[in-house]
Amino acid sequence: MATATEGFVPADLDGAQIENVQPLIDELINRDVDQPEALETFVLDRSELDSATSEAHVDLYVSMSRHTDDEAAKKAYLQFVEHTEPKLKKAAFELDNKVAASAAVNELDKERYDVLLEGIRSDVEIFCEKNIPLFTEDTKLGQEYGEIRGAMSVHFDGEERTLPQMARYFEDTDRSIRERAWLSVAERRDQDRDRIDDIFDRMVQIRHQIGVNAGLGDYRSYMFRAMHRFSYTPKDCVVFHDAVEATCIPVLRQLDEQRKAQLNVSELRPWDLDVDTHGREPLRPFRDADDLIERSSRLFHRMDPQLGTLFDSLRSGDCLDLDSRMNKQPGGYQVFRERQRVPFIFMNAAGLHRDVETMVHEAGHAFHSLLSRDEPLIAYRNPPIEFAEVASMTMELTSFPYLDEFYTEEEVGRAQRRQLQDLAKMLPWIATIDAFQHWIYETPTHSRQEREEAWLNLEERFGSSLDWSGLEHFRRCAWHRQLHPFQVPFYYIEYGIAQLGALQLWLQFREDPERALRNYAKALSLGGSRPLPELFETAGLEFRFDTPMMGKLMDTVADVLTELPE
Repeated sequence: MATATEGFVPADLDGAQIENVQPLIDELINRDVDQPEALETFVLDRSELDSATSEAHVDLYVSMSRHTDDEAAKKAYLQFVEHTEPKLKKAAFELDNKVAASAAVNELDKERYDVLLEGIRSDVEIFCEKNIPLFTEDTKLGQEYGEIRGAMSVHFDGEERTLPQMARYFEDTDRSIRERAWLSVAERRDQDRDRIDDIFDRMVQIRHQIGVNAGLGDYRSYMFRAMHRFSYTPKDCVVFHDAVEATCIPVLRQLDEQRKAQLNVSELRPWDLDVDTHGREPLRPFRDADDLIERSSRLFHRMDPQLGTLFDSLRSGDCLDLDSRMNKQPGGYQVFRERQRVPFIFMNAAGLHRDVETMVHEAGHAFHSLLSRDEPLIAYRNPPIEFAEVASMTMELTSFPYLDEFYTEEEVGRAQRRQLQDLAKMLPWIATIDAFQHWIYETPTHSRQEREEAWLNLEERFGSSLDWSGLEHFRRCAWHRQLHPFQVPFYYIEYGIAQLGALQLWLQFREDPERALRNYAKALSLGGSRPLPELFETAGLEFRFDTPMMGKLMDTVADVLTELPE
């Protein structure tokens, strides 16, 4: 078996600067790869170079998202996006084409390289040089959206607060406080409504042109190829939407009715969804980021010593940024520094139960990265998102027996009930966002008003049974808060597919924790080296998202909810 060229990529290479990377690209382009061993060495060397540029990109993005008001960080990120990334995209096509055209490509080990080659051939087929500046413009617009979101704050309760920090007030037992908090956030978002819609209008135009330029006619077709969705189609997404409507919406509407009765209100309003229905004070699982880290460590050590050790490896080396603060981009994510082979977790903890969910979720991604870190090919260290989210969502569910690290015995039941209730809301929200994106790019010449109407129609189909009287203006743009349509278009159905996998693993865990966690680690260690259905199979899961499968899982969720104390 071939090995990488020792020292091909200098350890101190600054991959953010194209002048440093270009000589290595040129060397690869000029290589003879017509022998199998030479081709394998080429693939490994290229992987090392891609790792260097990927880590440089990640570091710049992390720096910018941590400090959206830092002009130097913003400038460095845009410099990469505008000058380095376009050249890397063009080089990627040339290097992909070199592999696809090699006389030795069919002599490579099929078991080892088929997944890689399927992706390379697809990327070669859809590449269009005219799209490179469009990608750059789209990324810059996404960065502008993130900057707008990061600058949002409200003056509430005598202090300036970020929008993630305002979530605490949505759990207040005083309905008038919840209403004031919700309206403060909605009105603040509304101030930038036109700016965000302007950004998205431009994005839709750019993205549609990308699909046309690639010869695929529309952006949806392009993205299914670009995201290597070889195991399912847009029609399968419709199957998912229909299954959600048939199996999840009845559960969601029933939970709404229970909530309304328990709160003793005539109608549920948007600020009634997070408060405890029995008037108990909100769950406060930790004091600050350090406390969150310590409690999470104990949780993972109890769940599985290997996972506990992996989590503790993140406690040094700038791997965690968890607190919410001004001018920090909202949301949470995990990224992998590909050369160091070290994860980084970003979130906005405000002392809520959802922060615990986010912590264990992003830790699941980090476990995936760490368990597959010894894979030499960067492409195989990056699993398909539909399975990457199985890694994270499984941790949300398997953490249930160990939530006493954060709560009293009575609070544990509340936390578990809340997570399962949120799951019943999550799948419909995923269907809403995914169906909305399909509609957007199926009708790319739509008007802003038509887009709002399409959103409202989907809200009626998949949403909670809320009373929006007097709030219709805010409802029409409620999707603005979801970053995926802006920064990672078409990335959302993956959460739904993965949730069904995670629920299956949870059922395994309830029957036999050790077997479930063995299957979990075994599948995660494969990274992205096997096709998506095979990754599911390795974990002992079925790759299905139809009504019978979803119905069986939602029945289990409903049954467990009846067993948990109120």
